[in-house]
Amino acid sequence: MPDRPASDRPAAGASDSDRRGPLGRAVAFQRAFARRKAGAVVEVPGGFAVLNERYPGSHDDNKLIVWTGHDPATVIAAADETLAARRHRLVQVDDDELGRAFAPAFVAAGYEHGTNLFMAFQGELPRNPPPAEPLDLETIVPVLREEWREFLPGASDEVVEQLATRVEARLRGAHQVGFRGVRAADGELAARADLYLQGGVAQIETVFTGTRHRGKGHARALMTALLAEAGAAGGELIFLVADDADWPKEFYARLGFEPIGRTHAFLRA
Repeated sequence: MPDRPASDRPAAGASDSDRRGPLGRAVAFQRAFARRKAGAVVEVPGGFAVLNERYPGSHDDNKLIVWTGHDPATVIAAADETLAARRHRLVQVDDDELGRAFAPAFVAAGYEHGTNLFMAFQGELPRNPPPAEPLDLETIVPVLREEWREFLPGASDEVVEQLATRVEARLRGAHQVGFRGVRAADGELAARADLYLQGGVAQIETVFTGTRHRGKGHARALMTALLAEAGAAGGELIFLVADDADWPKEFYARLGFEPIGRTHAFLRA
């Protein structure tokens, strides 16, 4: 992987998302995670792009991450050039003000606009909850295949396989990476999530509950276990990212997570 480019260092006058408050630490954690798991890293105006030839159908593994600049047209052109071999365009803007400023140009260019809500845990860590079950790749990949086939019924077998097996790359993303789950009474995996830890920062990611297991407390049990595990592993900052337009953010708020900032994503599929 190429060395860290100059554009990944906060410049003079950089926005709050590049500082070392809770949001700055969380955003920096995500950028470093993306770099470590990438197949290749390419410098682009205002940031960098990650690419992975093994998973060309994966949006998250093939995207631009930017946080500085003033010309959305330049970023749109960079996305077209860098992702020319992909059937999608994804640009992640790691600055709230810049993302809102870029939005009209991206929407006019045919992109969908989403807002990511960063939330940090501010509650009291759970004491001695039942631990979540560690899930290895042999267990989790077949589950992901089934989930993606249900979610994308029109997708080719090749794309489904990429989306399922890309989980392997996450193992390179942080010093500690764990896949965790809880099971229903019948033994079926009811809920699952990822836990990433490095440098005192912990991220809970890809929280998912199976369709027929929803509303039964499995996600709450899983989150409680993950919070306890993250705290015991030295997580000074425990964060997650929610869709600012969707209901799960309310669920996370009830668990003790509070908003710390927003970033933006622009997708043309």
